[in-house]
Amino acid sequence: MSAPAIRTEGLTKRFRSGQVAVDGIDLAVPQGAVYGFLGPNGSGKTTTIRMLLGLARPTEGRAWLLDQRMPDNGADVLPHVGALVEGPAFHPYLSGRANLVRLDACDVTADPTTSKVRIDTALDRVGLSAAAGKLFRQYSLGMKQRLGLALALLRPRKLLVLDEPTNGLDPQGTREVRNLIRELSDDGTTILVSSHLLSEIDQVCTHIGIMGQGKLLAQAKRSELENDDDARVVVSAPPSQASSTVTVLESLGLTDVKTDDREVHAHLGDVPPARVSAALVHAGVDLEEMTVRRRSLEQLFVELTGEGFDVAS
Repeated sequence: MSAPAIRTEGLTKRFRSGQVAVDGIDLAVPQGAVYGFLGPNGSGKTTTIRMLLGLARPTEGRAWLLDQRMPDNGADVLPHVGALVEGPAFHPYLSGRANLVRLDACDVTADPTTSKVRIDTALDRVGLSAAAGKLFRQYSLGMKQRLGLALALLRPRKLLVLDEPTNGLDPQGTREVRNLIRELSDDGTTILVSSHLLSEIDQVCTHIGIMGQGKLLAQAKRSELENDDDARVVVSAPPSQASSTVTVLESLGLTDVKTDDREVHAHLGDVPPARVSAALVHAGVDLEEMTVRRRSLEQLFVELTGEGFDVAS
């Protein structure tokens, strides 16, 4: 098996004040994954990202990007990594395009003969072509985020690390970033995206990592979180058949069976939903509707962190 695109062992960051911002986390981001890095403000996400990119040194532990130890091999690996961390910083009195030209010229590993084409392509991908000549200081927060994404996309990247990439974007801009992440993932780019927008993470990510108080509380494939053992089946049938429905569900081994108006709820366990519906029909229950409700990503987040998601942060 290929090495993970991102891997850490006991990664820890302790500040001089004694505060532990990141507490011994073991990340594993497979190649080709879209890894949603979730957590409330102050949970250690940005500090982790800064250590991954060599912008901050860990107090303890180790980190690898693209199977290269960081920060020791940063000069070799970082040209293959695009990043947007916190708020993008550019020269305020240069235009968006001029900023990209200047920064691309500073990259000794970039081909200067393709600079114009690459810059035009990056600006187009983030929807900034029309505003490329506008001064950066006149950009809105959303436009600044777009320019930061354009900088990350100036060259083909094996890995993208995006910290709150939709910050300041309107709903249309958020959809565009979501579609861009999908396109880049389809091209084989591994993407770690940190975000407070739970719905956006839920729609695009193949893997999830949840941080809380500096610790990595959960890490799994998105599909594994969907196939958790907390799934419940909800059966809608005439009230006169509630007793028969309960009897069928209990005979199949379903537990925690409850009735509520025209619905009967039960813990599904490992019983296939198709077996449940077949048994109900065979027993003569007039099955109006049957759904399986699985634990949502938001429910999992609340269970692990003890708090809701601050979508206004």
